[in-house]
Amino acid sequence: MEETEKESIKSASQEISKQFKALINAQDLESLKQLQNLILGRLQDSNAVLSHFNEYSEHCFAEVSADFSRNTRLLKSMKSDLDYIFHKLRSMKAKITSTYPDALPDNTTIQALDQRPDLEMPQ
Repeated sequence: MEETEKESIKSASQEISKQFKALINAQDLESLKQLQNLILGRLQDSNAVLSHFNEYSEHCFAEVSADFSRNTRLLKSMKSDLDYIFHKLRSMKAKITSTYPDALPDNTTIQALDQRPDLEMPQ
């Protein structure tokens, strides 16, 4: 590039920057800067609060996770025990019903014997 071409580009860019500066009010620019700093401060405060909350949550989770896993194992064990018990009861009921057909009441007899009000049905 020639020297005159470089200078013309430089002068054109300086002229454009002067025109942009004329479009922007310095006071508005300063107020925008202050608002950005204020928002930055608030975001930093929020970040600090969230970091503290995350640490607290992690601490609480560490305290209860052992109890939670222990209780989960206990519930699973109880469920398998109850499944085994109900399986045995069903097989015993089937044997009793096959040996003594009249020993256990059928559904119509159960409904006749059970005269308790149904609390889930609106009256």
